[in-house]
Amino acid sequence: MTIIAILYFYGEVVIIMSQTRLLMLNAAVAALYAALTIGLAPVSYGPVQVRLSECMTLLAFGSRRYVPGLISGCFIANFGSPLGVADIFVGTAATALSVYIMSRCRNLCLASLVPVVVNGAVIGLELFGLDIIPAEALVPTALYIGAGELLSVTVLGVILYSVLRRNDVIRQYIEPRK
Repeated sequence: MTIIAILYFYGEVVIIMSQTRLLMLNAAVAALYAALTIGLAPVSYGPVQVRLSECMTLLAFGSRRYVPGLISGCFIANFGSPLGVADIFVGTAATALSVYIMSRCRNLCLASLVPVVVNGAVIGLELFGLDIIPAEALVPTALYIGAGELLSVTVLGVILYSVLRRNDVIRQYIEPRK
């Protein structure tokens, strides 16, 4: 039997989730991340990429409980990568590092810049290590990847997150910490 407690705490409704509900939410986050990435595959992979699904990483800023879903979604999405096994592990590790750091940030704008730096550097190095880009293209490629992250997370993600947090019901899911 699944029990969900709803508490009234300092004038706000606080939802305490059961493990089953938390697992379902993470599965939904993972599925949405993977579907967005794979569905927009022409722009989701490679030296110049804009992963629109990356705007979802801001969920980790609001609540650490979404970190497993975001990492799982990236892992699944990277099965569609033309880089193969390397991207499954290296790309997922980059996202894992990003969401871990983001989950500890206290400023939304600062949190949104974490994947810009981490993914730009890690994915740039991955492409160089796989001999997809030459050494002289490493910095420009890292900047292109960082620019895609900036567009997806810092611009689109922050706007979307700010709009969603205005809704009292949604805010309980994306920003449960005080």
